[in-house]
Amino acid sequence: MTLDPLAFLTAFGLIFLAELPDKTMFASLAMGTRMRPLYVWFGTSTAFIVHVAIAVGAGSLLALLPGMAVKLVSAALFAFGAVVLMRGGGDDDEPDREVRAITRFWPSYAAAFTAVFISEWGDLTQITTANLAATNGWLPTAIGSAAALMSVSALALLAGRFIAKKVPLKVVQRIGGLCMAGLAVWTLTEAFTG
Repeated sequence: MTLDPLAFLTAFGLIFLAELPDKTMFASLAMGTRMRPLYVWFGTSTAFIVHVAIAVGAGSLLALLPGMAVKLVSAALFAFGAVVLMRGGGDDDEPDREVRAITRFWPSYAAAFTAVFISEWGDLTQITTANLAATNGWLPTAIGSAAALMSVSALALLAGRFIAKKVPLKVVQRIGGLCMAGLAVWTLTEAFTG
């Protein structure tokens, strides 16, 4: 099978634009302030590749997954992430206290993989990937979709690292915690409103 450049560009463009404002981008940004960005990127990228493979392979079967349960678990994980980020800033009474980041590979990788793997079930980008695979071929869709998702995650992590250098880590973590809490509420609202 040959790689159709138009099908690749279609998949890349659609998925990239759909993922930019997505909750996963903000979760990547928040995780990148507390963990090594490269480790987070490996975790998110692996989860995205698995989701793309499932979307391409299963196609329309993805719509049959229990959306309510997936959204509830996703909301709980975002809430947990918010708590971890909010607690990670230290006490206000200790301004000189060093904020500890997660620097080991496996904890960072596992956290990033799990957060993305669970929260992306039934997501617009996964459904779009399944639809594109059915109409444009599985290979260009898989490569284009995976490249787009991994690119958005990399952009979020680079932005998170840049922000962390310019703004005190404690402030970034608090803002990240608030974003994660907002994502938890947003996901929970989606679960109950459809």
